[in-house]
Amino acid sequence: MNLREVLREHRLLAVVRADDPDAALDSILVLAEAGITLIEVSLTSKDAVAVLVRARAELGPEAPLGAGTVLTEADVVQVEQAGASFVVMPGLAPALAESVRLGLPALVGALTPTEVITASVAGAAAVKLFPASPGGPAYLRTLREPFPEVPFVPFGGVDVDTARDYLAAGALAVGVGSALLGDALRGGDLGGLRQRAENFRAVLR
Repeated sequence: MNLREVLREHRLLAVVRADDPDAALDSILVLAEAGITLIEVSLTSKDAVAVLVRARAELGPEAPLGAGTVLTEADVVQVEQAGASFVVMPGLAPALAESVRLGLPALVGALTPTEVITASVAGAAAVKLFPASPGGPAYLRTLREPFPEVPFVPFGGVDVDTARDYLAAGALAVGVGSALLGDALRGGDLGGLRQRAENFRAVLR
């Protein structure tokens, strides 16, 4: 899987982090039906690995389904076996070397120029700009000046309005959690999730 190309194609990575495994799976399936098929299941979710296994079975082998908050070498091995096709890390972690060894593409968190360089040299397929909200799109624009070839994906506080601004500032894609998922991860209104998904898709067009 070429994660950079997948991010460029989809432009939005939905972040699923839930205490209710059934609500997590329901939300993933609604997102996929609504056309948002690039999805990350955070390992901070309850029964995250089981959710990954179930989601992979439902979505099929080709869906770009990833695991987030991957930190250790053991995490990488476990999520690959569960069906993850990529991993996401909040920062530089031991998991990166293992993901490179296994050929599992990694989206790696970085904020400072030094971290961007380190993540890129260590084999990150793309850089997760995290947390993006303190600096906003203006910081991304500034950071891209010395790193015009680095594929940045802002995470943290991204909503419909800022998603548009980040993409205009040169982001390859954006990572979106609560602004998209809302209360669906707590068993809330799936119709509302469909509407929010459509609102984001309108921005991506």
